[in-house]
Amino acid sequence: MTTQRTANGLPNGRNGFRGEGELETSSSKEADAGVNGISNGTGTLKLNSRRKVDRKKSSPMLPAFMVSAPGKVILCGEHGVVHGKAAIAAAIALRSYLLVTTLSKSKRTVTLRFPDIDFNHTWNIDELPWATFQQPSKKKYYYDLVTELDPDLVSAIQPLVADVSPHKPADIRKIHQNSAGAFLYMFLSLGSPSFPACQYTLRSTIPIGAGLGSSATIAVCLSAALLLQLRTLSGPHPDQPPEEARVQIERINRWAFVYEMFIHGNPSGVDNTVSTQGNAVIFQRTDYGKPPSVKPLWDFPKLPLLLVNTKVPKSTSHEVAKVGKLKKMHPVLVGSILDAVDQVTQTAAGILTEESFDAESEECLTRVGELMTINHGLLVSLGVSHPRLERVRELVDHQGIGWTKLTGAGGGGCSITLLRPDVPREKLDRLEEQLDREGYQKFRTTLGGDGVGVLWPAVLKNGMDEDDRGGMEIDLERFLSAEGNEGVERLVGVHGGGGEREGWNFWRVEG
Repeated sequence: MTTQRTANGLPNGRNGFRGEGELETSSSKEADAGVNGISNGTGTLKLNSRRKVDRKKSSPMLPAFMVSAPGKVILCGEHGVVHGKAAIAAAIALRSYLLVTTLSKSKRTVTLRFPDIDFNHTWNIDELPWATFQQPSKKKYYYDLVTELDPDLVSAIQPLVADVSPHKPADIRKIHQNSAGAFLYMFLSLGSPSFPACQYTLRSTIPIGAGLGSSATIAVCLSAALLLQLRTLSGPHPDQPPEEARVQIERINRWAFVYEMFIHGNPSGVDNTVSTQGNAVIFQRTDYGKPPSVKPLWDFPKLPLLLVNTKVPKSTSHEVAKVGKLKKMHPVLVGSILDAVDQVTQTAAGILTEESFDAESEECLTRVGELMTINHGLLVSLGVSHPRLERVRELVDHQGIGWTKLTGAGGGGCSITLLRPDVPREKLDRLEEQLDREGYQKFRTTLGGDGVGVLWPAVLKNGMDEDDRGGMEIDLERFLSAEGNEGVERLVGVHGGGGEREGWNFWRVEG
């Protein structure tokens, strides 16, 4: 049986990856392997053959592939969302990139490598606590909805987590061990003892701890990678029906949430949702005893954005508690401010989803920008801004470049600026030079856009000589040696400084 390839390089005929009900062989046992392990994909057995099959057919190594997922910002509604109001969270073009490399069959290891945080750890697959995770009462499948972590499963991986980065400083060790624990929980839940040896290497262009959903991007990348390896996703491919794409996205999102639960305990789910599906969502949680309401904005426009990191460490819990205390002291007044924040969010959502909205129209952008300015003023009145955030707003206003507000909890962290159309390059350059002098980190990016994407195999056309020979293969050495954010984007970026790169594919869902 010959494996067919689509125009985008994906194996296995129309869909690329076998999904529910798509069997690659005539053996039901091989079909089951697509759920619990790696299907061997070697073809059907001839039923009229009298020769006894006395050995298992070998499994070909999967090619190296990549997965990418975007970070997020809160466009409107922060702090109001803590008190039952709505908020708009949107994807940004800053992304994480995960290279998945399958090792030879002689290897029996799995490696997690995040060079940006100096993390590199390897486990022996045969020594992992499969017996605990494979118990009938514990076993989870790719289609399961996991809403809470199993304490027994968490306990089973604790000895493995404790061995991670023992000689690192306590704060770094905690980050490494959280990453390792979340990965192992997901790997052991989805995988099996027959899982192939592989290495997961992640590079990210998203600042850590700045409220931009960096951990959720890792969660989404690992979730998608594992599900692809298990052949439980079909696509992505250009002619995939929207309904099928939504099922695939939800599957990735469910398992990304499991990773986030391990990291954060009781996450809202908004970060991994935006990172998975892209575009934007209206998020609201009126009852913390029930799941939040998440309304996708599939047709959210792409908007020009300047993201500025103040580099001031923030504490979300501290800022939330501060607003809570203020509300307790002045319930009517603070309640009216939060109602106004909610009104801003609802108005912005209405404008951004109008059929006539034009992302290049100054009039349309002004309507959204003015709401951002109002939202920021309301947040300032709640006491959650910071002098470094106000300085960014002052510099942007002075240059007349756009509309600025803090994003996230405040008290530091990041600001976002919706840029006016056709801003003179020299104005932006002057602003960025001033931000550099004052110690800010800035990113010209896009609000909205695609969610999780796949590059299968890991080959890109980068406008280089290799393109004439079919493109550049992104091997581990190239990936690790890419210098900084610019180097990563230049090498593997979805956009690479320009339009969308040839090779990347996304689960796109129309509204």
